[in-house]
Amino acid sequence: MNTKSAPQTHRVRPGAWLLTLASIALVAATASSVLADDNRAPEVPTEISVGETNKVHFHGFAVGFQIYTWNGTSWGTAVPEATLFDEDGNVVALHFAGPSWQSNSGSKVVGALPPSGAVTVDTNSIPWLRLRALTTEGPGIFASTSFIQRVNTAGGKAPSTNGAFVGQVARMSYTADYFFYRQTTN
Repeated sequence: MNTKSAPQTHRVRPGAWLLTLASIALVAATASSVLADDNRAPEVPTEISVGETNKVHFHGFAVGFQIYTWNGTSWGTAVPEATLFDEDGNVVALHFAGPSWQSNSGSKVVGALPPSGAVTVDTNSIPWLRLRALTTEGPGIFASTSFIQRVNTAGGKAPSTNGAFVGQVARMSYTADYFFYRQTTN
């Protein structure tokens, strides 16, 4: 049976929309004040703390490699190659030599080497680090970054055995959380 009904109309009482709008504004104001207090900073050893005047503005979960090259006597310094994901699992940035991070929107931050702090939390994983931001470019998630922390590391250590020949490359998988901070006036 095919029936047609007249379009439904709803009469909005005068002032009802104003009450709804006020409720939405109250919820939004509450949410934004909660977000303003959301530091999301991880608990870290004091050696890699960034101080109270720096607040987290972005957190990414990295999956990738620490790449080592055998120089004849050691595996040398690692070069990172990783992808950073946001809390929803979206790819948001790449991490590469520098150490550098480049967002999908084009912003970039380069961390100063050597790190301003390092702590070995797990002897089977690369250290947790605090890096001072050396330069930032472009608007976006990395704009005005003051510090970067690498924490919750798993894997990524250089091979425990000597290389077979000079120039041998070892790609050691790792994961880590990266926290990017901005200076605040609070």
